Amino acid sequence: MSSPKSAPRAEVTDGRSQRWNGHKAERRDRILNAAITAIREAGVDVGVKEIAERANVPRSVVYRLFGDRDDLDEQVRTRIISELMTRLTPVLEPEGTVGAAVTRAVDTYIGWIVTNPHLHQFLASGSTKKSVGGSRSVSNARTAVAVQTTQLLAAAMARADGADDIAEPLAFALVGMVDSAVNRWLSRGMRPVSAEALSHSLQRWILHTITVAMADIGVEVRAQTPVTELFGSATEPR
Repeated sequence: MSSPKSAPRAEVTDGRSQRWNGHKAERRDRILNAAITAIREAGVDVGVKEIAERANVPRSVVYRLFGDRDDLDEQVRTRIISELMTRLTPVLEPEGTVGAAVTRAVDTYIGWIVTNPHLHQFLASGSTKKSVGGSRSVSNARTAVAVQTTQLLAAAMARADGADDIAEPLAFALVGMVDSAVNRWLSRGMRPVSAEALSHSLQRWILHTITVAMADIGVEVRAQTPVTELFGSATEPR
């Protein structure tokens, strides 16, 4: 026959477990914030010791909560990407003219990089493990942007009664071009051109590429083309 006191004892145990889980979550959050602050200020080579000191926890706690440095780094990347996508996602929705939409997206991205060069370098640095494909978080973010771009291009092509089978490769080509150009530019200390010049060039290349792709299906697109003329109601997910 079970004791009636067993239920309260279980409740006490559950309460302690919840408090401990909350304590661990708070520490993890503090460590991640400390890591991002340290990278933003000191660069990508910041050590676990400095991160632990900034978070006001022993270094052993960092490894206990994250397992190893790669686990910590990947979760830091996830948080950095979340910050970047909060800025970038809204401006990927087309408004005004095609040229203005491209300018807004590229300027927002380059602007974030100029403000947070070390964070972007950290994203580009990948994992210390020799895994194929690098950081999963970074790869997923690139894919998310490319998929959203694909939907926009496919909507414009479908509205023009053209084949939209090139929308996906075109979108991934555009994202890859921007990513490669920016990473190389950062690796050279934001040289040989200024941020403004790089942004302007990327905008022109993107517009020219889209113009050629749309011309192939008989649609004329210019920087002054209103996005409502190009997309209409077809920008809604299909």
